[in-house]
Amino acid sequence: MKPKIIIETLALLGNLSGIGRYTYEITKLSSKNSHFEWSFFYGYVSRKLISSQDFPSTKSLRSLVVQNKAIKAIVRKTMFFIAGVLSPRYDLYWQPNFIPTKSIRAQRIVATVHDFSWELYPEFQPTERVNHFKNNFYTQIARCDHVITGSYFTKEEIIHRTGIKAENISVIYHGIDHTLFKPSVQTNLVKQKYILAVGSLEPRKNIKNLLLAYSQCDDSFKDKYHLYLVGDKGWNNDEIFQLIEKIKKWVYLTGYISDEQLADFYRNASVFVYPSFYEGFGIPPLEAMACGTAVIVSNASTLPEVCGDAAYYVDPLDAEAIMHGMKEVLSDVILRQRLISKGLEHAQKFSWEKSALEHMAVFEMVLKK
Repeated sequence: MKPKIIIETLALLGNLSGIGRYTYEITKLSSKNSHFEWSFFYGYVSRKLISSQDFPSTKSLRSLVVQNKAIKAIVRKTMFFIAGVLSPRYDLYWQPNFIPTKSIRAQRIVATVHDFSWELYPEFQPTERVNHFKNNFYTQIARCDHVITGSYFTKEEIIHRTGIKAENISVIYHGIDHTLFKPSVQTNLVKQKYILAVGSLEPRKNIKNLLLAYSQCDDSFKDKYHLYLVGDKGWNNDEIFQLIEKIKKWVYLTGYISDEQLADFYRNASVFVYPSFYEGFGIPPLEAMACGTAVIVSNASTLPEVCGDAAYYVDPLDAEAIMHGMKEVLSDVILRQRLISKGLEHAQKFSWEKSALEHMAVFEMVLKK
């Protein structure tokens, strides 16, 4: 009889960015292994892998529920209770999104811990999410037989904060889709030269300091290089929109876009800027590198580990440093070309296929215990 593995796939019901993208890519590739019987948990158990990009109405339904916190809590509690009553016992349960649910019964549990932003920077998170983690993270992570994380930086945080032994934590780097994110002939997506930033409009992504940096540039610079912000609206962003209003002549908000559109935005950008305060990994800089774009990132948390010597580093707390970084990379042709060349080479080290194989190796190892 094949071992039964269940994966929580609730993250696939929203836009596939961050944890949703990670969950989808690893689940899609891992579940092709026919030596196991796969199930997926969406609040109910399914043998079919689905995501919001396959069924747009699924995303709409989730958005409707999330808008009403009371409905969300009732629906979630009811579905999880039913799932727990009806759930068979699985050989292994993988939770790719931090906290294993009690509704799934399994002999072995593996969870992926991406970061500790909820604890280190609670002011950057929705209160509902912070409270959920405070009430559940440490008790539930203690149930796990093994933990996966995306960087050695975060592994050290896990050891320090949870007491989990190093041998029970595996570092597996995320990947990028090289069939999509690759250099190509320039398109006419945007005729104007532009600086690109990708990420939800939320405090942790440090869009505020990027806007302050851009605001300090003279008008001739802004006329030459507009600023494009790609990503969901996010939260706690009133100050961000106030800053945008002051320089709205040069700033463009795209909202959430398809991967194909995102790849085109990367390829055509004059430079990509990612000034995040804190990341568990940081996929966008690698995607930009793979598309042949020079990358500027903050020197904080995991980003130096992930980007190596293929990026230009700035202090995320210093808007003036971010401004000087943009001007230097855009004005120095030799520096910019070096960053592009190093970035193209560096990005090849990361693939979802490699990451999925390493996840499967962890699952098999845990099942043999």
